[in-house]
Amino acid sequence: MTLKRVRLFVVMAIAAIFLLAWVFPIIWSLLNSLKTDQDVLAYPPKLMFSPTLEAYRDVLFGSAAILPNLISSFIISIGTTIITMLMAVPAAYALARLRFRGKRFAGFYVLATQMLPPVGIIIPYFLILRRIGWIDTYQGIILIYLSFSLPFAIWLLVSYFEDIPFEMEEAAYLDGATRLRTLWRVIIPQVRGGIAVTIVFVFLNAWNEFLFAVVLSGNTVRPVTVAMFNFVSVEQTLWAKLAAVSVLAMLPVVVLGIVAQKNIVKGLTVGAVKGGGRR
Repeated sequence: MTLKRVRLFVVMAIAAIFLLAWVFPIIWSLLNSLKTDQDVLAYPPKLMFSPTLEAYRDVLFGSAAILPNLISSFIISIGTTIITMLMAVPAAYALARLRFRGKRFAGFYVLATQMLPPVGIIIPYFLILRRIGWIDTYQGIILIYLSFSLPFAIWLLVSYFEDIPFEMEEAAYLDGATRLRTLWRVIIPQVRGGIAVTIVFVFLNAWNEFLFAVVLSGNTVRPVTVAMFNFVSVEQTLWAKLAAVSVLAMLPVVVLGIVAQKNIVKGLTVGAVKGGGRR
């Protein structure tokens, strides 16, 4: 066996170990969601069992159905993503292309907001929302999510805009295009991959967020990350139903990743193939 084949074998073995470590919790949750509570608690664990959809039926249509919670999560995540991108794209373009006073400070401020620990700001957020009557409302939670998703999206998009050659914009200006039309017709199509990556990250952050959701939500607005604790109590934990909820909560993220896979790969590699655009 040549040295090249040995290296390839070692790399593939390491990749397989990491892949197994990543996929094992997902497979385990899927298997547990198809078991009864008795099979889940069996020791040693049962690998051969009669699969059942009882847990899914209970969490979707039973007394503790999470369908309203999934809808709440969708409204919050999609609302946060849309508003974030509508504001982040022009802001990132301005930071990457325009020259104005305070630009360096604005860029530092965007980055500095990511350094704040969520635990340290959740109490002021709660007091502010309680004062304006937005506790347990969609607009309240979306507003809070915007406060940390918007700086992140701007910071992520700036690098993609900086990689676009200035000559493309100059050519558009010579043809009589305005700056806004140039942004819409020339620049945005070039950073489609970066925008797709940012959308996925913003959606994931909003969908998976728990700390702010559990403090700022209630009975009216209750995301699925909070509703999962309906199946955990002091007396017992309904493991089969909890696993079913976790699988249902993962599905939108998996579907989004599959749909945007092409653009995500393009967005992650755009910086490597467009190097000389910065000034």
